[in-house]
Amino acid sequence: MKKLIVFDLDGTLAESKSSLDPAMALLITSLLKVVKVAIISGGDWPQFEKQILSHLPHDEGLENLSMLPTCGTKFYRYSAGWRKIYSEDFTQNQSQMINGSLTQAIEQEGFKPPKVWGNVIENRGSQITFSALGQQAPLAEKEKWDPDYGKRKKIKAILDRLLPEFSIRMGGATSIDITKPGIDKAYGIKKLTEILGISIAEMIFIGDALFPGGNDYPAEGAGVVSIPVKGPEETKKVIQGIIACFGGDQKSLAA
Repeated sequence: MKKLIVFDLDGTLAESKSSLDPAMALLITSLLKVVKVAIISGGDWPQFEKQILSHLPHDEGLENLSMLPTCGTKFYRYSAGWRKIYSEDFTQNQSQMINGSLTQAIEQEGFKPPKVWGNVIENRGSQITFSALGQQAPLAEKEKWDPDYGKRKKIKAILDRLLPEFSIRMGGATSIDITKPGIDKAYGIKKLTEILGISIAEMIFIGDALFPGGNDYPAEGAGVVSIPVKGPEETKKVIQGIIACFGGDQKSLAA
């Protein structure tokens, strides 16, 4: 029986850097009434607050919600307020090494967009993220920049050589996420089992980057039953099906 539904955020529950739309917020609210939910994504905690929490009811349903920002390198749970359980932060030397390697990889690939919106490299404490067009780039610009991941695959290949001791994954529409070695969404899945006491066999993961090299792929590699989606509209249909399975006959989703 399934006891926990785990979601990616950008490209799965919402468009990149966008908030949950009203229909998705209502579906997540309904889902929290019948099963535990976790969200693991590359964004940092303030992004989770803006994109997700500001659109959900502030009620007891939040006790069924676990939040894992920066690809699972941080973990938050609700108990009369949101509490940070852990944060796997970089040392200063590690941050400097990653920043230097990112700059080198970008220059080596010869990538220089005509315009960027905000910071291209952002240190989120436990994750450093390269956003090719900047953190505040319009969604329309991001969607057309690298739809087949071809540009980022080239940059990632360089980073894999320069930073073999770190985890490097592509996520979102234009980003590459770098975390400590072995600390990715698989690590987040492991922490969910430890903290919630729910086995991997009792979970389902839903994400849009479940291909090799995508930042959702480690979750599938951890052994979680995974459902690939192509965007929020597809995710809504999956959630509706899950709610029907739980609520229609008052039983958990069959394994």
